[in-house]
Amino acid sequence: MSDLTREDAFLTLYTDLAREGPGAAADLGWALSVAATPSAARICDAGCGSGADTVTLAKERPQAQIDAVDQIAHFVAAAQKRTAPFGARVQVYQEDMAALKGPYDLIWCAGALYFLGVTEGLTRWRTALAPGGAVAFSEPCLLSRPSDAARAFWAEYPQITDVAGIRARVAAAGYRVLGEQMQIGDAWEAYYIPMAKRIAKLRPEATGALSEALDEAEREIARWRAAPSEIAYALMVVAPDLPLPHE
Repeated sequence: MSDLTREDAFLTLYTDLAREGPGAAADLGWALSVAATPSAARICDAGCGSGADTVTLAKERPQAQIDAVDQIAHFVAAAQKRTAPFGARVQVYQEDMAALKGPYDLIWCAGALYFLGVTEGLTRWRTALAPGGAVAFSEPCLLSRPSDAARAFWAEYPQITDVAGIRARVAAAGYRVLGEQMQIGDAWEAYYIPMAKRIAKLRPEATGALSEALDEAEREIARWRAAPSEIAYALMVVAPDLPLPHE
């Protein structure tokens, strides 16, 4: 496996993993309830990866029409295969999540909104929401009095704030918070424990770019294990305020 590119090495690591980031099925049930998403809703899974949450959304709302989008062709193909049993009501596309059309009753975005920025992404998605629609997203969050280990974990994301800072970014986009909760512990174990097993499986024959990718992933897991009770996503359900005067 010495001839793999960096991108190929990344995709090899994530092949056969259930998730590409922290999360749990129960989180979606909570978000759907808080957002009061109707049974026959139109839902978008933005940044769907290989479709773990798309499947959960389809099960939670069996009458819903669901679109799932991701920019990585490898993940799109995996998500299409994974969601095939749901038929035509679940469609997976290779698209830019910054350009959603809608209208959607709910836009779900697990751990990917930071690519656009909270304020910037919510602002873009406002026109993609149906009347009464909501956005549910998870965002890296510093807990109170973070340790050096927690700050080290998020060193590559200098924009990180505490939950008050996330609320401020939501408000700056003209949205209000309907509900929030922290994803700590189990949601991260569901991501990192399978990844550690995948690394162990690949390690014996790994060379070159793949070996480097495995090293990088192991370092990330080690940083999480140094402060597992402090590493958190804030899961937010938000909705637009009343239309702005110029709308």
